[in-house]
Amino acid sequence: MIVEEIDLRSDTVTLPKPQMIEAIANATLGDDIMGEDSTVNELERKAADLLGMEDAMLALSGTMANQIAIMGYSTRGQEIILGNESHIYNLEGAALSALSQVQARPIHVENGYFDPELIESSISMGDIQRAKTALISIENTYNLNLGQIVTLENMKEIQEVAKQYGLPVYLDGARIFNASVELGIEPSEFCKYVDAAQFCLTKGLGCPLGSILVGTKEFIKEAKINRQRLGGGMRQAGIIAAPGIYALENMIDRLKEDNYKAKQLAERLAAIEGLFINLKDVQTNIISVAIDHSEMDADKLISDLREKRIKVKKIGAKKIRMIVHYLVSDDQIDYVVSTFRELMEGKRKR
Repeated sequence: MIVEEIDLRSDTVTLPKPQMIEAIANATLGDDIMGEDSTVNELERKAADLLGMEDAMLALSGTMANQIAIMGYSTRGQEIILGNESHIYNLEGAALSALSQVQARPIHVENGYFDPELIESSISMGDIQRAKTALISIENTYNLNLGQIVTLENMKEIQEVAKQYGLPVYLDGARIFNASVELGIEPSEFCKYVDAAQFCLTKGLGCPLGSILVGTKEFIKEAKINRQRLGGGMRQAGIIAAPGIYALENMIDRLKEDNYKAKQLAERLAAIEGLFINLKDVQTNIISVAIDHSEMDADKLISDLREKRIKVKKIGAKKIRMIVHYLVSDDQIDYVVSTFRELMEGKRKR
């Protein structure tokens, strides 16, 4: 039997739905730098309304949106407080120092909880030796290998600390919709506790390109200048915005399915000897699997899985990650489980 390839490395591997391709073909286009692309303008209005913010801006990627936000809230030589497992700190090519020219003040985040006391103790007012804190940056869902939800209560605590010191709070909400559907709340609830946020169109929403940055009108006005400086100013960007509009209207609620399938997959894999999954960590669509077997490591398991047309991501010598998305069917979940069982049991028999 020929098995269709199952790619669980990330939800960024999703391909646009046929309706998205159709939306691109039928999009009304204009020059976005001049503010004349009506499709972009519509997407930005929808995004701002959805997150309860004044204004929004389309960016090419989440990394670009994050760095534009940091540039807007900081100046050269300052520092930002953020989680030690955050995307901004670990996976943006040192853009904090290379582009935004600020340094990171990483803090430990336990189970998706940003300790407000730890944040407060990390704040610096600046002196001749210490950089001044410019921004508190949080991430929801937190940790791209776990997808943990930062609660509204925790976000409120962070905001209260920030207000005491006159600091803005920024939300890297790349997968904010996975968190909102899991909690059964509107995504705008998260944004009540931050000054600006971004979310990705390319992950669970399935778009081929783009992220959205939201904030006040003044913030977005400056953000467009920084986007231009980074080469992110676009002309007929409606071809990016059109599938984004479809995604906001049709792809958010269905993220519940991804979260549910991830939990079911995690529970079934955790029952296989030689695999360990902390089921409490599986809060959204991301599964982190530890290999507890003397004859199997991540490289070997990934190689064996590839032969079975299953792709997963290595995140440690004996650790892999899987992310469920809309292209993963129930039958494929069954096949993944049976394949893992076959590979792990085969190792034991040897």
